[in-house]
Amino acid sequence: MADTVSKEQRSWNMSRIRSRDTKPEVRVRSWLFRQGFRFRKNDRRYPGRPDVVLPKYRTVIFVNGCFWHHHEGCRYGYTPKTRTDFWISKFKRNQINDKLNRDTLEQMGWRVIVVWECELKKDFEGVMKKIADSLRRMNQSSGA
Repeated sequence: MADTVSKEQRSWNMSRIRSRDTKPEVRVRSWLFRQGFRFRKNDRRYPGRPDVVLPKYRTVIFVNGCFWHHHEGCRYGYTPKTRTDFWISKFKRNQINDKLNRDTLEQMGWRVIVVWECELKKDFEGVMKKIADSLRRMNQSSGA
């Protein structure tokens, strides 16, 4: 199927897609801040530049877009009909990098939480309350 916009328009559209401070990320950070959690964002010192780093809890949060990280079984994690070889290769690289970053962070002693864009769309409050409860339990068990 042919694209519905010109090559130049598609290029312009794609160039406007941000890698940080996406709406889901901003929403997650805003909610965490209102709950009293303090964090760093997109800290370059850690593999994969996590979207949220909570040093007090030794926890990082990645807010993954379903399309870019090719969320399996999600309607947003589809493969475009044009240039499928390019997209499949890109998604595979993203998934390999995601796993490598998660494994490295866990080996460094960090707890890694991955939140998917579609989960936030379905039940934002529920997902965030689970994360907050988990962080609070972790804080209590460490005696802080």
